[in-house]
This record gives sequence, C-alpha cells and structure tokens, in this order.
Amino acid sequence: MKKILVSLILALGFLPLSAQQVMLDNGVIKREIDISNGHILTKQYALHSHGVGYVHGGSHEFSFLANDKSYSGSSDWTQIANHEVTTKDGGKGVSIAFQDKEGKLCVELVYMAYPNLPVVRKTIRVTNLGEEDVKLEGVNVEDLRVNLNYVESWVMHTYARNKSLGKYIGNWDDPLIVVHNTQHGGMGMAIGNEAIGVLKRTSVFTDGSTIMAGVTHPDQDYPFRRWLKKGESWESPAVFTALYHGTQDPYLVVNTSVQDYVRRHMGIRIEELKKKPMFVYNTWHPFRTEINEELIYDLAKAAAECGVEEFVIDDGWQINIDPAVGGRGDWAVDKNKFPNGLKPVFDYIKKLGMKPGLWVSLAIADTTSQPYKNHPEWFIKDANGNITDLHNPHSSVWRTACMGTDWYDYIKETLLRLWREYGLAYVKLDLAIATSAYVHDVNHSGCCATDHPHHRDREESFDVIYSRCMQLFDELHRQAPDLFIDCTFETAGKLQLMDYGIAKHAEGNWLSNVENSAPLGSLRIRDLAWGRTPALPATSLVIGNLNMNGADHILNLKSLAGSLPIMLGDPRQLSAQERAEYKAWADWLKALEARHGYMSFRQDVPGFAEPREGEWDAFCRINTESRSGGVVGVFNQGSYENCRVVRIPYLDPKKTYQVKRGCNGEVIATLSGQDLKVKGFSLRLEKKYDGELFEVVAL
Repeated sequence: MKKILVSLILALGFLPLSAQQVMLDNGVIKREIDISNGHILTKQYALHSHGVGYVHGGSHEFSFLANDKSYSGSSDWTQIANHEVTTKDGGKGVSIAFQDKEGKLCVELVYMAYPNLPVVRKTIRVTNLGEEDVKLEGVNVEDLRVNLNYVESWVMHTYARNKSLGKYIGNWDDPLIVVHNTQHGGMGMAIGNEAIGVLKRTSVFTDGSTIMAGVTHPDQDYPFRRWLKKGESWESPAVFTALYHGTQDPYLVVNTSVQDYVRRHMGIRIEELKKKPMFVYNTWHPFRTEINEELIYDLAKAAAECGVEEFVIDDGWQINIDPAVGGRGDWAVDKNKFPNGLKPVFDYIKKLGMKPGLWVSLAIADTTSQPYKNHPEWFIKDANGNITDLHNPHSSVWRTACMGTDWYDYIKETLLRLWREYGLAYVKLDLAIATSAYVHDVNHSGCCATDHPHHRDREESFDVIYSRCMQLFDELHRQAPDLFIDCTFETAGKLQLMDYGIAKHAEGNWLSNVENSAPLGSLRIRDLAWGRTPALPATSLVIGNLNMNGADHILNLKSLAGSLPIMLGDPRQLSAQERAEYKAWADWLKALEARHGYMSFRQDVPGFAEPREGEWDAFCRINTESRSGGVVGVFNQGSYENCRVVRIPYLDPKKTYQVKRGCNGEVIATLSGQDLKVKGFSLRLEKKYDGELFEVVAL
C-alpha cells in the first residue's frame, strides 16, 4: 500500500513533518511521534509552557501479545498509511497504520488533541492479515517511559483520591490515575483509562519509569482476550493523558483539564440529555418487592407533591408466565399486584408530571422462565460445563444469561417493548452480567462455554459481555433517545464501581445502597460522591437509598445535591408542610440548573478534604464554561468548630458575585470572583451535624 504523507497545517496547529514524523501541537501540548527506522516511538511529549519533557527515549509506545508473541512500537514495522482525523467536537489528530514484517498484522494508532487542552487521546486497532487465527492479549494502548522521578512522585489512584509511593498496578477502580512529581515546581501526568469494568489496567513504575494503560493481562484475575479471524479487527478502549506543571496540588488537573475533556470530548451519555434528571424517587426501600397498584398510586401522588421528576418502580412488579417460582426472565406484569397492568399506572405517573421508570435484571432469568426453558444454550456455563448464576452461585432458581448469545436480542426487544407499551423513560438495569460484586471466587466469573457464537472461551467472554452490553445500550438509545439507562454497580461487577466505559453508554450508575439514617447515611453519600468525583461526572452517580421520611431528611437531600438526587423511603409519611419543603428545595435546584447548568460540573473546595466524622466537608458545582455561578454545599459532620471560611475558585475574577443561602435566597456575601477565591466567606453552623446549600450567582 502506498504511503500517504500527512499535511497537518490546521487551526489546531498540527505541524507538517516528513513522512517519518508526526507532530501533534495545539499550542498547549506537543507530542512528536517518530516513525522512522521501522519503529513507532514518542520522541517528545511536553507542554509549551514548560521546557521539561515528560517522556524519554526507549518507550515501547504500545505493546500487546499476539499468539503469545510480544509486539510493541519497538518491533519491526512498515508504515502503510497515515491520514488526518477530525471530529465534530473540535478534535484533530492523525491515524497511522503499520504492518509487521511478516505481513500478518496491521496496527493502526489514532492520536487526538483538542482545543486549549493539555490532553492526548489514543486508541489502537489490531487487524489480522494472515491465514492463522490471532489470539490477542495484554494490550497496552500507552506504554511510555516517563521523566517523572520514581522517588519524588506520588501515585494518586482509586479514582485519583488515594495516594501511594512506588510501583502501582491499578484495577477496576482506576479509571483515572495521576502521577505527581514534586520536582520542577510540581508537575505530572493524569492517565485516564476508558476500558470497562474489571478489564481496565493501568500500571505505574513497575520498572521504576514506565506507565502502561490498557486492558488486563493474561496473568490477572479477569484477563482480556480476543480471537481474530483473517480480516477481523479489534479496536481498543481509549486512553487519555493530560500534562500539567507549576502546582503541588495533583487534584488541580482533575478539577480542570480532566473534567473539561470528559465533559466536552469523551462523549458521556449524561451530557447528551437535553434535560438532566433533578430529583428521582425509587420504591426499593423500604418496600422491597412488596408493591402493588394501590401503593404505587399513593406513593406517586406523595412523591409528586415533593417535587419528584422521575418515579421508578423497583423489583416486584413482574412475574413469569409460569408463576410457580420467581419473576425474572419473562418480564410479564404481575396481575395479582397490578390487576389493570402497568399502563394506567404509568399514565397516572405521567399525569402527575413525572417520568416513569422500572427495574429490570439485565441478564438474570429464573429456571421457570420461558427463555431458560426454551433456550438453555443462552446461559453462562462454569468450568465444569454447568449452567450457573454469577450473581449468586448458590441460587437454585437464578441463572445468568450470556451477552455473547441471542439473549442479547431477547432482552433488547423486551426493553423496547416496555418502552413502546408503557412509555418507559427510566430503566434500572441490575445484577451481575460478567462478575459479581459479592462473589470472591474469581474463577466464578465470565462464561466458560465454548459454543457461544460471540466468544470462544472464558477469557474472551469478559470483553464480549461488556462490549455487547454497551452496544445494547447504544441500540436502545438509537430507538429511544430520551431513555435514561441506570447501569448499576452490580451489573458493572464490583462494589460501587463506575467508570468512563460505562458513562459513555449509560446515563447513570446506581452506585450504592446506603440505608443508614442521617447523619451517618448522609455522610456516606457525600463520601461516595467525593471519592469518585471530580474524576467522573457527578450527575451519573445515582446513590441510593436515603430515606425521604427519616430523621434529618433535608440534610439527606442537601448531601445528594453533590451527585444525582435520588431518594427512597415512604413519602406518604411526610406532612403537607414537609412535602412543601421538599418541593421548595427541588424547585430551587431546578431553577439553579436552568440558570447555571451546574449539573454538568463538580469541583473540590479548597481547605475541605474527604468527608469524615469530626470534620467539615464541602463541594462546589460551578459552571466553568459560563462562569455564571452554581451550587456550593458545606457540611459539619460532628466537628467541634462551628465556623469555617469557604473559598470558591473557578469563577471569573473580575466579575462580582452574590452568595445566597438556599431556598430563602438570603444574601450572605457580595464579592468579586477573585475575593471569593482568596478571601472567601464565613459560615457558621450551630448544630454539630448540619449542612447548607448556597447559590453563587454573577451580578
């Protein structure tokens, strides 16, 4: 194939080089890829404003195993093509394709840069050009030797919230890692891994100088594998890197560059909604499966009076055609509970001004269900060839269907039927599909069937199950574009797991089941949100099960304002005055969203750390695009201090802002953006367990 020389004189600033080099340069960062001498290597990766390079020679650039043979950018390659790549969101980059010297493999690398961001996004596509099937494993999309001193660097891991020294091998809880070098005035690199669930792997300093990010390796508990026939390709999840310098605060890059990239360019689903959910109610706690038509009518009326916008009926509405045992698989309406079906119930919910939702187990079916009876070949098998349940291996009734079979088409049509017949607007998709959050035997995961059409073995099943699940979400959205998909942490596969891979396909993630009363329950909610933001979009975090009618229930609502407000409990138990108070807060938050679009943002507040007993904590949700303002939440969790100074960055330093207290709109400060950042405003909370929400608004 003839080489194509890239001419990259673009508004973004790509530089024209010889066919042996490509330079990405957007005026903020520059990354020079050397493709001479049969190798593919990053020669330079740096910030324009900082002379120190972040990568030095000898990097592999990428690496993988093909039929147990190692390949990397240092292998012998022949360039076969390169061309410019542009995206609708302003991204500009380059695609470079190579084949190995034997002509059996093609590797295509795509590098993207974005306006005014110190970020490079990268993917790799591997294509089998030979006659023999290729077993692809251990793919590192980035494999870089870095100039970040091993001894002088912190590794910020677990959603970039915890830190350690020395080597670190990340897992499913590491969609983002920041390596912070205290030298040169403070500099570092954020590494974002967009792989899904238990398949992500990011390692730092395993040899003292290398950072690798991609999918799991063959020696790990949940290994990645793909089999490629002749002509077949596999494209990796993206890895992005963001450079920074001039600060000893490694969170700064997360609160700014990382958030901007995720919101503007990653393609997360929650940002595609014209109107984000502001207040959700779910029936699971305390009713569990003991629900019926009369109860739902009463709950819906009370919830609407509280300002709820989405009303979700959880487990218990369904039954199988053979009702002897269980109710998962057929997804028929239980006429004993809902004698008139769901349509009049949904119509009533919509008449009250709310959007109706349902709980559905995405891949669990009972042995009494028609899919299991008619198609046992659709279901996951263990190492002994027995059909099993991944979520609860001791269940005598539950079985897990495999997304690598025609179950995929069955469950897709089921969900579309519910959408067509009832106007389903919110679906909570639950329970394990690839591995369980509650099973500690790693061998009881994946699918060992060798006759399923989309995977050959257990190792390949992980990627197939996850990727087809996300494909299913995309197909649902194409037909039902306004459907809110809530993919729970149980479906993701580990406790409280949420990541970029899910956020690109599902609007939300039911992150937890917190049933403690305030102030412990509200603390746990704020801690879960803090622990995953600002690396992940806060509004994608659906954190249950705080009680609407429990003690200090308004403190619960204020705590939930830092993520997606969802409440459970029994709103029928609330007085008319309490319902009116809820509605006042809900209307206030909706008005702020209309003014500021704050639900797309969340940042840390200087001087306030992780929410914990005996301390103060805070969050802010400032629109950093418009600088119009946003929401600030401040909480005292049992501290003996009753007064703190709250400083708010991220505002326009030259504008004047007012800080207004919650629903009553009391003005407590009028300051410039610069003074709010440097001086802040003083807040007194007399109760040991209390919290306040504020609007910050530009005059």
